[in-house]
Amino acid sequence: MKAMFRFCMIAVVAVLTSACSLLEIKLESGIEPLPKEQLNMRVFSRDFSTVFYSQVESAANLIERNTDSIPIKSNSLMWKINAEQNLQHTIFQASPTAAMVDTWVFTEQMAQFFESGAGKNVFGEQQQAAIDVSNNLRNQFERTIKNFAASDFKKNQAFVKQYVARYPIKDMSFTRQSAFTDWLEFHKISEFDAVTTFGTVPEVMSDISDRMAMIAEQMPKILGWKAELYALHSNINADEIQRTLTSISDTSAKFQQLMAQSPEMMQSLAVDMRTELTPLLDQLSASTDDKLKQLSVERQALELMVKNERIALEAMVARERAAAAVDLEQISQNAVEVVFQELTKTLKSLILYFVLFLLVVFFAPLGLGVWLGKRMQIKKLNGSKKQIDQKA
Repeated sequence: MKAMFRFCMIAVVAVLTSACSLLEIKLESGIEPLPKEQLNMRVFSRDFSTVFYSQVESAANLIERNTDSIPIKSNSLMWKINAEQNLQHTIFQASPTAAMVDTWVFTEQMAQFFESGAGKNVFGEQQQAAIDVSNNLRNQFERTIKNFAASDFKKNQAFVKQYVARYPIKDMSFTRQSAFTDWLEFHKISEFDAVTTFGTVPEVMSDISDRMAMIAEQMPKILGWKAELYALHSNINADEIQRTLTSISDTSAKFQQLMAQSPEMMQSLAVDMRTELTPLLDQLSASTDDKLKQLSVERQALELMVKNERIALEAMVARERAAAAVDLEQISQNAVEVVFQELTKTLKSLILYFVLFLLVVFFAPLGLGVWLGKRMQIKKLNGSKKQIDQKA
C-alpha cells in the first residue's frame, strides 16, 4: 500500500513539472523575439547611419567652402538636409529587412543621381566630390550586406538596379517611396508573411530609444541648415549695407572739417546741399523702411518655420509614444491570455490525475478485497459440499 502511494505521488509531481515546462514554452512563444539575423541587420543599419551622416556632411561642407556660387551653396545645404531626412525614414522602419532593402535602394539612387542622373551638374566643377562619396557609401553598404544574404545577393542586386532605373531621384528634394513592397513582389512574398514579429518588449523599447536619440541628435543640425538655406535666398546683403554706412560716415566727417574752416561758405553750401540731397535722403529712407519691413517679415517666417518644426517633432514623439503604448498593451494582453489558457489546461490535467489517484488508492483495494472475499466464500462452500458428499 505504501509503495503504491509513493508511486502515485511521484506521478503527480512529474505531471506538475511537465505542465510548468509547457507553460514556460508557451509564454516564450507568445512574445516571439526577433531572429538573430534581423537583430544584426538592425544594428548594422544604425551603425551605417553614423557613417552616412559624417561623409555626406564633410563632402557638402567642403563643396560649400570652395565656391562663391549661391546655387551651389544652396545645393550643398539641400543635399545634407534631404539626404539625412530620407535616411532616417529608410532606417527606422518596423521590419529590419525592410530597412536594409530600402537603405540599399536609397544609396544606389543617390549614387545614380549625382553620377549620371538629373543631379550630375548640381555642384559644377566640384561634382566629383559628391560622386565619390555616394559611390563609397553604396559600395560600403553592399560589402556588408553580403554577409546577411550571400546566396541571394546577386538576385537582390538585380532588383536594386531595376528599381533605381525605374524610379530615379529627380531633384535635390530627394522625393522617393519605400521599395520594400516592390521587393516583396519581386521575391513573391506575401505582405502578411513579411513581418511576423516586432520583437520582445525590451527589443521594442530599444528601437524606440534609438529613434528618439537619432531625432534629438539630427534635428538641431537640420533646423540650422534650413535657416542657412532661407537666409541664403533672402534679399539682405550685409556687405552692401556696411559699405553704405561707412561711406556716409566718411562724408559726414569731411563736411564737419570743411564747415569749421569756412563757416559762411559752408552755410550757403549747406542750403544748396539740403535742397539737392533731400530727394536722395527721402529715397534712402523709403528704401531703408522697405528693407526693415522685409527683414521683419523674413524673421517672422523663420520663427514660424522653427515653430512648425518643433510642433512636428512633438507630434512625432507623441505618435511614437502612443504606438509603443499600443504595442505594450497588445503584448501584455497576449501574455495574460496565454497564461490563463495554460493554467486552465494544467488544472484540468491535475483534476484528471487526482481522480485517477483516488481510484487507485481507495477504490482499487476495496474492489480487490471484495473480489477476494467472494472467492474465499465460494471455496468454503465448495469444501463444505465435498465433506457432506463424503459422509453420505
